[in-house]
Amino acid sequence: MDGNIRHKKISSLSVIFPAYNDGGTIASMVTAAAIACKQVTDDIEIIVVNDGSRDYTSQVLTELTGRFPELRIITHQVNRGYGGALRSGFSAAQKDWIFYTDGDAQYDPLELRALVDALHEDVDAVNGYKISRNDSLMRIIAGRTYHHFVKFLFGLHIRDVDCDFRLIPRRILEEVELQSDSGAICLEMVKKIEDLGYVFAEVPVNHYPRQYGNSQFFTPARIFRSLQQLAGLYRSLVIEKTHLQKKATG
Repeated sequence: MDGNIRHKKISSLSVIFPAYNDGGTIASMVTAAAIACKQVTDDIEIIVVNDGSRDYTSQVLTELTGRFPELRIITHQVNRGYGGALRSGFSAAQKDWIFYTDGDAQYDPLELRALVDALHEDVDAVNGYKISRNDSLMRIIAGRTYHHFVKFLFGLHIRDVDCDFRLIPRRILEEVELQSDSGAICLEMVKKIEDLGYVFAEVPVNHYPRQYGNSQFFTPARIFRSLQQLAGLYRSLVIEKTHLQKKATG
């Protein structure tokens, strides 16, 4: 039946994977992304931002460059955080559309086509939302608490700000000035895009258990850093609205 469906195509696509100690999964993610991209466009690039990995991520990426000519590697000698890695990837992207997800294989790049199919004239970007979160109980509770807290605090409209499976036009990302280095970049990005009047479509996606490595979020230093950035974002985005002031005077 699927063969009778006319799937949508987009002009060109940059796929971005932030990777930190993802040596056990990044090869499968790049391979799946190469397959997924060819289903939606003929003009692609895959960018992996190796954010100071200490495992064998670098060696795996070197091997992959011989198999995938569309693969570009950005290397941070020192870990800059999830937001820092994403900002590097966004700055390097050259195609009309940007799709990003994590390098730890908790999302499946083959579901990219569902995001592209969700595009229509009243939609500017597409956000995935987890059908069911496959994490430890502590992470599930923390994730739900965080989501409801920031959705209320920042007045967000999307149902899952913590789902890193997004398709966004590069022209929109060029309009927003992202500053976060931590995982708070997702909140910052969504809030700024929504405040500019752009509309997200939302698509259910699968979320898989982590098969390699450990989450980098639940460390005291990272939690403290994220809370600091969250407070700063609330001040600048909700109270002062500096991003809208810059837009009005730009």
